[in-house]
Amino acid sequence: MSDAARTCGPCSLCCTVLRVDELKKLGGVDCVHQRAEGGCGIHPTRPDICRAYSCLWLGGGLGDDDRPDRLGAVLDVVARGGEPWLDIREAQPGVFDTSERLQEIAAEFRVSMPVRIGDTASVLDADRAFRVLLPGGEERHVAGDTTIVRRDGQPDETLRLPLLERGLRRLRLRWQRWRLSDYRGR
Repeated sequence: MSDAARTCGPCSLCCTVLRVDELKKLGGVDCVHQRAEGGCGIHPTRPDICRAYSCLWLGGGLGDDDRPDRLGAVLDVVARGGEPWLDIREAQPGVFDTSERLQEIAAEFRVSMPVRIGDTASVLDADRAFRVLLPGGEERHVAGDTTIVRRDGQPDETLRLPLLERGLRRLRLRWQRWRLSDYRGR
């Protein structure tokens, strides 16, 4: 990791991966203000969320060569339920499985916090799959309201949300789809 202040340079992967409500831009969709050579076409007047955002690499939490555009994923430490998680957002589905470096980073962080791996394809599909790697070797594959739990040396365990939680989840997802229905890149 470098002591020198980092700049995005030609990397603008966050402009594709992240959702920006002020611009009605979904995650996984190129921002209309993203320049072909990298960077933002409205940088001086970009939304506050864009101004405030700093990925893990930009903040100095990853090695110099681990810039998001080189890894094919944007990484962040986020709070979920008050606990820190490493969030890996793949630019394309399957990047994590083919990248030794992303797997190494996940293994390093997994020792002390859960690691969530997901892609940005079909962001409005609430049933799209993601994985959670937990300290201690447990891995969870989540798709919709079903979770497959994998533990070393044990058979897979399939869990499903209870009926009431499934119903509440469906209502929340309908509301979210309605709220995002006029966003670009549907």
